[in-house]
Amino acid sequence: MRRLLLAGTLASVALVAAGCGTNATLVNAGRDPASGGTAVVALPVQTSPNWFFPLLSLQADSTINTEITEFSYLPLVYFGPTNRLSTYYGLASSVTYNSAGTRFVVHINPKYHWSNGKPVTASDVVFTYDIMRAGSLPNVNYAWTFAGQGSGGMPTDWKSVTADGPHTVVITTTKPVNQQWFIRNGIGEIIPVPKAVWDRYPTNMKKEMAFINSVANSPNNTVYQVVDGPWKFHSMAANDYWEYVPNTHFDGHKAYLHKLILQYETSDATEFEALKEGTVNYGYLPASFLGDVNQLPNDVFKPEYSLGFNYIQLNLSPKAPHDIGKAFSELAVRQALQMGVDQPGIIKTIYHGYAAMDDTTLATEPPNPFFDPALKTPPYPFNPKKGKEILEKAGWHMVNGVMTKDGMKLEFTMYCASGSHSYDDVDQLLKQDWAQEGIIANIVYQPFDTVISYSTTDANKWQALNWNGGWGYASAYPSGGVLFLTNAAENSGDYSSKTMNQLIEETYQPANYKNTLRHMYAYEEYAAKQLPAVIYIPEVPTYTVHAKNLHNTIRTYNEIGGWIFPNEWWVSN
Repeated sequence: MRRLLLAGTLASVALVAAGCGTNATLVNAGRDPASGGTAVVALPVQTSPNWFFPLLSLQADSTINTEITEFSYLPLVYFGPTNRLSTYYGLASSVTYNSAGTRFVVHINPKYHWSNGKPVTASDVVFTYDIMRAGSLPNVNYAWTFAGQGSGGMPTDWKSVTADGPHTVVITTTKPVNQQWFIRNGIGEIIPVPKAVWDRYPTNMKKEMAFINSVANSPNNTVYQVVDGPWKFHSMAANDYWEYVPNTHFDGHKAYLHKLILQYETSDATEFEALKEGTVNYGYLPASFLGDVNQLPNDVFKPEYSLGFNYIQLNLSPKAPHDIGKAFSELAVRQALQMGVDQPGIIKTIYHGYAAMDDTTLATEPPNPFFDPALKTPPYPFNPKKGKEILEKAGWHMVNGVMTKDGMKLEFTMYCASGSHSYDDVDQLLKQDWAQEGIIANIVYQPFDTVISYSTTDANKWQALNWNGGWGYASAYPSGGVLFLTNAAENSGDYSSKTMNQLIEETYQPANYKNTLRHMYAYEEYAAKQLPAVIYIPEVPTYTVHAKNLHNTIRTYNEIGGWIFPNEWWVSN
């Protein structure tokens, strides 16, 4: 669900070698950046940040919450645009590991400090890991669940995380793991927080988790004034703006801008007007306005993809309302739903060609070596007539315009994110095409934050979800454990398959590059054909628009994780 706002082209996957990296600056060459000015960034329509603690909860795992984390806190490891470990925006100067894939040593760059002058230490990393582990434990009644549960084997594959001096962290695993996967999807989940600030209940994790939950959406709390990233929270007005100012003690590239403002948007139309009037100087062109880009003569338009895929979430749980989970659990039903998605038509008519086909857990854009070439031809192309035939062969029959089987109607309610005309168009087209197959989808609009909050914990309250997005990979290793392993944190559709579990586990095993790709392709092909509680829809880029006098925005974008770097931006007269 996260990182959907998130150009460049991904180069070959230069897998990280022990201790390698780059410190190359991202600053725009050939010009002299000026200090001062303000960047006003348009938020997605009717979307607000609502979780400021850098380890996200399952219910708050969204793009915008990830972005505000990146403004203020540095990850332990960061991969640059060339897919190599970089010390430029990550705390680690190197990561080494043994050949068995059971021991990893992370060396923290000693230059990094918290904004109160205290150094970032291995002790901070160990404390942060303790929070991640607590939030990932099953059958524990804590105030919140860590969204990264299952990613990088958290917590089952993690044996220990210890400090070996102030700047060295030693991590051991319970079994051999693929080193590249573990560094990216495991260690990559660690975003350290200052232990001295956050460790309020050293001997009572339940109270600690409750405390974090109590301040997670209270950015004015003093705990958020001690950061190690380029920005500090300054002020806000609910459903209006969130203002950040530079962290003057940041040990990396200090911000040129004097202010960074995140602006709430009520509709596509108001956001477009703000771009025209210049009151927003970094935003996006709503898809419904793609034909009106010529009305923005003072702006630059650039579609930006990031690694991920878009999908509709189905609820396969036996707790799903009206027993719809039983119907969705039939592959034939999922196949028919997929064959009722007119991806070429959506891309052409709604997105004016600015979108990519998506038929598995990794879209065709941006180009990357982990995409299985065999899936360039979708296994279930748009064909409502054939979809209807598949249903009939599976025992479904049309009764008064609705496919019915054993008294069950193939009819469901789909909660969709509100506020976007283009999203509405997609929803209505899906409804129309599914009706040709005898599948009735009743569209109900809710705020984005509400739609993405549904999960297996409230499976009795929803049937299908479409927030007009999907999943963005925070790293360049697009495995699916957190999404599709049985009982994984983000497995909101309650999908369970022994074959899927095995294929995902194989992507985690130590392997050379050739075998790593072989395992990944096998997993992607199975996901494409089995539709694991998901129906694929086109991958849509962010249609980035920025004022011509706001520089370095596109040049510094990192499509691996969709990172943006406002501290690199600058304004000219």
